Amino acid sequence: MLGTLRTLRTGFAGTTISPARSLIFRYVHLPHANLEAPLKLLLTSGGVTNPSIRSALVRLLGRPISECHALCVPTAQWGHPMCGPTTVRGFVAAEPVWQHFTGLGWASLGVLELTALPTIGAERWVPWVREADVLLVEGGDATYLCHWMRESGLADLLPSLPDTVWVGVSAGSMVMTPRIGAYFVEWPGAADDRTLGVVDFSIFPHLDAFPTNTMADAQRWAAEIGVPAYVIDEQTAIKVVDGSVEVVSEGRWTKLGA
Repeated sequence: MLGTLRTLRTGFAGTTISPARSLIFRYVHLPHANLEAPLKLLLTSGGVTNPSIRSALVRLLGRPISECHALCVPTAQWGHPMCGPTTVRGFVAAEPVWQHFTGLGWASLGVLELTALPTIGAERWVPWVREADVLLVEGGDATYLCHWMRESGLADLLPSLPDTVWVGVSAGSMVMTPRIGAYFVEWPGAADDRTLGVVDFSIFPHLDAFPTNTMADAQRWAAEIGVPAYVIDEQTAIKVVDGSVEVVSEGRWTKLGA
């Protein structure tokens, strides 16, 4: 249930935000992981929740949000027992609780449902992805999302999208890591906690958003992961471009492990 509550919140970016604190920028350089030349990543816990994260997003896009075309990916929600038609609709429709994500004021907002892609053919959906400026990838269960990224072919397409921006919320961010830990696996079909491994670190999201998401919880989780890990709150994002990792935060975060 603890993991359920944590991951359910991925759809409600902005509802549990703590007051902004001093701005922190830190740079860490890591080698490329499993995929070469991946797209630009903005990995968040709760979305684009403050001016610093928004500024980082605009820099990645290279122009104002209002001029950019987005595809939103709700797939991870279907793998989580406490998500369903209502939460998926809210995300896709950019309802107020998603104001920090799909509700940012995009030039256009389309839906990319990964479970449908294997049945319609790459000749249809690949152009949709290539024409998008940004993929907005919702939370839910990261192992389910990982499964459908591979099954659909989207994972294989990523290295050919160097100009596309991937903005993840919670599971939509965690899917890019090598492992999420059993702590966050909710999908019964998951063989283990492994995910794509595009980056070389793991992510513990929603720090302090719930009583069970404390730093002590994160430290116990990190002890079992075996890779470096970032613990981030709703006011923090991790920007990854060409193997360079930058933490952008107006909140609380830390790095655990080697």
